Amino acid sequence: MTHPPVPLWRQLQATAGVLAMVRAGQSGTAALTAVEPALRPGVQALSFQAWRQLGRAEALRRQLARRAPPPEVDALLCTALALCWEPAQAPYEVFTLVNQAVEAAKHGAGTRAQSGFINACLRRFLRERDALVAATDRDPVARWNHPRWWIDRLRKDHPTHWQSILAANNTPAPLTLRVNERKLPLAQYQRSLGAMNIEANQVGEQALALVRARAVPDLPGFADGQFSVQDAAAQLAAPLLLRGLEAPGRLRVLDACAAPGGKTAHLLELADADVTALDIDPARCDRIHDTLSRLGLTARVLAADAGRPADWWDGMPFDAILLDAPCTASGIVRRHPDVRWLRRESDVAQLAATQAHLLATLWPLLRPGGRLLYCTCSVFRDEGDTQIQTFVAHNTEAFLLPSPGHLMPQTGANANPVPDNPQSDHDGFFYALLEKRTPPPQAQPGP
Repeated sequence: MTHPPVPLWRQLQATAGVLAMVRAGQSGTAALTAVEPALRPGVQALSFQAWRQLGRAEALRRQLARRAPPPEVDALLCTALALCWEPAQAPYEVFTLVNQAVEAAKHGAGTRAQSGFINACLRRFLRERDALVAATDRDPVARWNHPRWWIDRLRKDHPTHWQSILAANNTPAPLTLRVNERKLPLAQYQRSLGAMNIEANQVGEQALALVRARAVPDLPGFADGQFSVQDAAAQLAAPLLLRGLEAPGRLRVLDACAAPGGKTAHLLELADADVTALDIDPARCDRIHDTLSRLGLTARVLAADAGRPADWWDGMPFDAILLDAPCTASGIVRRHPDVRWLRRESDVAQLAATQAHLLATLWPLLRPGGRLLYCTCSVFRDEGDTQIQTFVAHNTEAFLLPSPGHLMPQTGANANPVPDNPQSDHDGFFYALLEKRTPPPQAQPGP
């Protein structure tokens, strides 16, 4: 049985609803989950484009209406402007988008009375587009489609890279796979993709990036656990922590903030180890179980607060600890374009305090000679380099091993941040590998 196509006005109406929810503090993922299934694929595509152009859309709306209209009206108007302001990038013909946005307004309980206002604004935009766009070009938020505080922080943190970071954030991310080499070699899986005319390039030791994205369940071997979806930068974590690490017996590894389980699984794919995976949210722990089950892997999964070891630690030191700390997610904006509009400037300091607490709390759980890998999917220095330099300065046992440091989205901070990845097509991350060493005795003062 075939279903009639969903009218565009309904998709625009739902997209505006998603935008309103994000503005109210809901994550884009949760907002999209609330959309009825028949609408969801189209609404997700439209929402991603609207988030990537929201700064420009809001600046244009201020040109068209100095006083902000009611939230539902503003969300629909800004959605339409975000999608149609640049005709070359519009998902539909611009006049069609305008007509369907007005139609959406007529069908909405909160927008029906303002449909004439929306129509007038959008028709004026069509008539005066060039002048209105030129008037917003001077606004950095419109130019870069990020909050002003975010732009200012990047300029301070990365004075030679800030523009490329912002530009990368507004591009779609590739679909990158991590091949489970406990199941089959990467080259063999690449041939399986080729047999289905799916082109993929190797971008890491176990990483393949698809030239064109495909529905993940439709890829060969998904149900059998032959691969996982994981960005090339995130795939650095497990090899960094494990490579060259020796232990007197079977490795004891802690993944301290593990959900949804991608890095936990990678650790188990690379090493025969006893892995404890923590997450504070029981529902997210279910996702860890699901991830490991599909891949045929086993770990000790606990719903617990990593910052309260007395509640879950058995007193036996760990050989290795992976601390993928909660952060602003400022490095994965191209995958989650709503993040920039959800975060507030004050979040950076609050999250940095949480990161410092976790570092200080978990470090005593590491055996002498063991390693702790601190990482965040952030490009802000307060969550990366500054955090680690402060920790090392206050912990004489902490020795910083060669580490990638800050990786910028698509334009790695180091010469070759991801092996075999000349395009450096990866998310923004920070990595610092710490080894616990006994400090040398201090020289005693002479007589």
